[in-house]
Amino acid sequence: MAYVRGIKNYSNVNFLASSSVESFTTIVSDTGVAVVDGKKIVKAGTVLPTNDASAKGILYNDVDVTYGPQPGALIEEGYILEARLPVVPSALAKTALKKITFK
Repeated sequence: MAYVRGIKNYSNVNFLASSSVESFTTIVSDTGVAVVDGKKIVKAGTVLPTNDASAKGILYNDVDVTYGPQPGALIEEGYILEARLPVVPSALAKTALKKITFK
């Protein structure tokens, strides 16, 4: 007897205004991430580490932190379509992200 379960599909909205980006590896924290469908997912486009003056970059891809902190790609330089991000960056975060241009 085969065990079959449904697969949930996820879709990402393209928030890049240009294919020219510079990203580096970072560790994505699992602190404060809500559990949805049994998983803790930090959405692509999230300002990390926080959406304030301490912002370092924008998460490139979704990262599953269900089982603890995981590595992820952090965009530190590039062109971003602000309206397509999951949460609009605060004015303090925009100031801190000097090499990111919001359109």
